[in-house]
Amino acid sequence: MEYVPDYCAKRVLILGCGNILFGDDGFGPEVAQKLLSDYKLPEDVYVLDAGTGVREILFDMVIGGHKPQKIVIIDAMDVGRPAGELFELPLDNIPANKTDDFSLHQVPTSNLLKELRDLCGVEVRIIACQTGFIPKEVFQGLSEPMKKAVPMGCEMILNYELKIKN
Repeated sequence: MEYVPDYCAKRVLILGCGNILFGDDGFGPEVAQKLLSDYKLPEDVYVLDAGTGVREILFDMVIGGHKPQKIVIIDAMDVGRPAGELFELPLDNIPANKTDDFSLHQVPTSNLLKELRDLCGVEVRIIACQTGFIPKEVFQGLSEPMKKAVPMGCEMILNYELKIKN
């Protein structure tokens, strides 16, 4: 009997990506935790704090038989916008200069997302938030602009991606 992880068996998978030990990079996990604690989500939606392990999750989906219909990635990145600004990033527009970051921005991860989209028919959406503070050393906690963006990120996912009004 084949084991299918819960996150593959749901229609929508929301992945909060980032490292909570590096300031604003912890935005994605913070949004995932808020969605899980403060919102009533439909039965066919799975929210996962992927932390820095998003590549392994995506790889399992690419080679596995079951996949969600839609994947929503929530992550932080620095693309020169005002700190705390939320924006949708088309998968084909992931900045090439982000190939040395922890999560979504690494080339293997973006390639896995493209495979899921192009070869497996999974809709992939990326919601990003402009970082304000990424420390050189371990520092846990979001900057004020990112803290304010967390509930807005949740609402963006619910209203725009899932068409759910809370």
